[in-house]
Order: sequence, then C-alpha cells, then structure tokens
Amino acid sequence: MTINSTSMQSHQILMDINANNIANVNTKDFNAKDGRIGNNLEVNSVDTNQPTNLTKEITNQINIEDGFDAQAPVIKTENEMIGTLLNIKA
Repeated sequence: MTINSTSMQSHQILMDINANNIANVNTKDFNAKDGRIGNNLEVNSVDTNQPTNLTKEITNQINIEDGFDAQAPVIKTENEMIGTLLNIKA
C-alpha cells in the first residue's frame, strides 16, 4: 500500500509541475520544467530552457492522470481486503 500511495504522490507532483508550466505559458522569459519519476518513485524536475509547449503539456497531463488512476483501484482493493480481515477478526 505504501508503494501505491507514494506513486500517487509522485504523480501529484508531476501534475503540479505540469500545471505551473501551463499557468505560465504567457509569462515572458519563463522556462518550462520537465518532471520525471526516477528511482524510489522520486520526482526529478529539470529546467528545459524552453518556453511552455502546450501540446506536450496536455499530452503529459493525460499520461499523469492515467498513472494516478491506475493506482486508485489497487488502493481501494487493499482497503476492502483490510476491512474484510478486520470483520473476520471482530
């Protein structure tokens, strides 16, 4: 369960980076950041030295949402299993 919640947190950080890039699309001299999930589900943010590319950001957002959504059913199933175990124990 820890891995799934950590993964969801990493995807949330990626979404925050993505949202910041989109929010600053019209800001003069703004350089977009690129986020990547590395080892141990740590997010690495790198300055791209380029302005925001909306096509790339929207595509990234879809991928981030898919990654986030993939973890939700697993956590729900784990919660149901724990609930069942608690009911059996009680």
